[in-house]
Amino acid sequence: MAYTITHFAPETRGRIDAFFNRFGQGMNAYLEAKAHSARIEALEAKTDEELARMGLTRDRIVAHVFRDTYWL
Repeated sequence: MAYTITHFAPETRGRIDAFFNRFGQGMNAYLEAKAHSARIEALEAKTDEELARMGLTRDRIVAHVFRDTYWL
């Protein structure tokens, strides 16, 4: 016969919740950074003329990508 624990002590539940909270925050940060780096690479692959049509210069690519995160 198998037993399953369905009740955790409050301090144990708090530690488990904290672990998954930190793990989730780390995943969010990783995915956001990955998306930003992909966007930067895509813009850097464009020609200067293509960037100019978008109203960008090469030195402003990073600021453009992170404009929603930081006020650059």
